[in-house]
Amino acid sequence: MNPEHPAAIRVLIADDEAELRAALADLITSEDSLELVGTARDAGEVVELARANQPDVALVDVKMPGGGATATRGILERSPRTRVIALSAYEDRSTVMEMLGAGAAGYLVKGTSPEEIVQAITRVVSGQTSVSSEVMGSVVHELSVQLRKETQHSEELRVRRERIERAVAGEGFSLVYQPIWELATHRIVGNEALARFSADPVRGPDVWFAEAAELGLIVQLELFAIGSALTDLSRLPLDTYVSLNLSHRTAMSPELLDVVAGIDRGRLVFEITEHEEVEDYVALVEALARLREGGGRVAIDDAGAGFASLRHTLRLAPDIIKLDISITAGIDADRARRALARALITFADEMAMTIVAEGIETQAELDALLALGVGYGQGFFLARPAPLP
Repeated sequence: MNPEHPAAIRVLIADDEAELRAALADLITSEDSLELVGTARDAGEVVELARANQPDVALVDVKMPGGGATATRGILERSPRTRVIALSAYEDRSTVMEMLGAGAAGYLVKGTSPEEIVQAITRVVSGQTSVSSEVMGSVVHELSVQLRKETQHSEELRVRRERIERAVAGEGFSLVYQPIWELATHRIVGNEALARFSADPVRGPDVWFAEAAELGLIVQLELFAIGSALTDLSRLPLDTYVSLNLSHRTAMSPELLDVVAGIDRGRLVFEITEHEEVEDYVALVEALARLREGGGRVAIDDAGAGFASLRHTLRLAPDIIKLDISITAGIDADRARRALARALITFADEMAMTIVAEGIETQAELDALLALGVGYGQGFFLARPAPLP
């Protein structure tokens, strides 16, 4: 190639307005440094022409049929070296940012002088960007808004992570225990360890654990809570167990086996909660088998609350099914609740599983559960959660 006569810049035009398309074509053909490779009227046509001709630059109308952003993405997918310049009668920020976000290297307002169009083509081919002065203010404003949002989001994430990390370090964290009773004898057989958080913002433990799951810190927080409960085990009667709440991620973590090492598994119930959807039931079942070694038992929380919990029950084959409070509440006066409870109780008997009713709050509910054959339960009527003496 003779450096004194460099190859012309090959340009493709896409606009649904025939007059503008013709005017742009005339401009390109009148310039010795430019070569027109084709014109198109819609997104599909320009993408196909770009694939076939591999132009250096494509001038793309943002509002043509099929959409300028769609055309831009299609062009860049099929002709990666092509530089796209958006042409628009619109100066609004959303249109500008949509095209730039799709990969356009330039943005010119229709009515831009022929000289500026040629200069823009030359600049983008050399690797620069080219944005009309009419829209530069919009671009700068939008970018500054996005930067502020990203900065604010990053700061919020930092604050939230530090909040969970402080809880994992024990700050504002405590445990309370709710007794689990043998209903017929009114004998305590176990205690469920429940986390409490006193740090700001004041909110329920379910919100704290949900936030930890969202931030990828659920395993750390649950392992800390479990470890704290295990230190209390010696202060609980030897003929009782402690029920430990944990998500499937924590159940599958190798660190959990280290935390429970040396502990009498016969006194442990691993209560699987539903902070997140289970992705791999095979791996979870294998992990629970390891936790069952030495006498550990598995409980399913909130049974009957929805399809997900019933699927949990079928796939995990727990030792204990905890009847959800949505079934227990008002069961003495609701035939449908009694029918559902009876079905779960029959299933549990058939599978040699134990039923524990949660959320017992009245004598009438307790009597109804006893009549149905429920052997164990917990709730405010029997005892509220409290710290160990």
